[in-house]
Amino acid sequence: MDLSEYQKKAHTTAFEVEVEGKIVYPMLGFAGETGEIANKVKKIFRDKHGKITDETREDLKKELGDALWYLAELATQLDISFDDIAEENIEKLKSRKERGVLKGGGDNR
Repeated sequence: MDLSEYQKKAHTTAFEVEVEGKIVYPMLGFAGETGEIANKVKKIFRDKHGKITDETREDLKKELGDALWYLAELATQLDISFDDIAEENIEKLKSRKERGVLKGGGDNR
């Protein structure tokens, strides 16, 4: 499945949440899921000395899927395709690499 197909299919499972602005719910959901991912990774180092088990990998896969859904819905509400996001991001990173500025800070390097 390509990213645009995923994005369209993800939107078919979306529902309206009563908030002012259609991007609020998916943005908050995405933030929540990324927090869950970070917490699971933290526990890999805290409890398992950095060892990733098959069970942990499956747990992370589920959380990554949830984060991907919220990201897809956020992009859909903003009328931005995953293909455009991915293409622009790779071009940006390619340019940074060519100019030797992959490391460092700031969005406009």
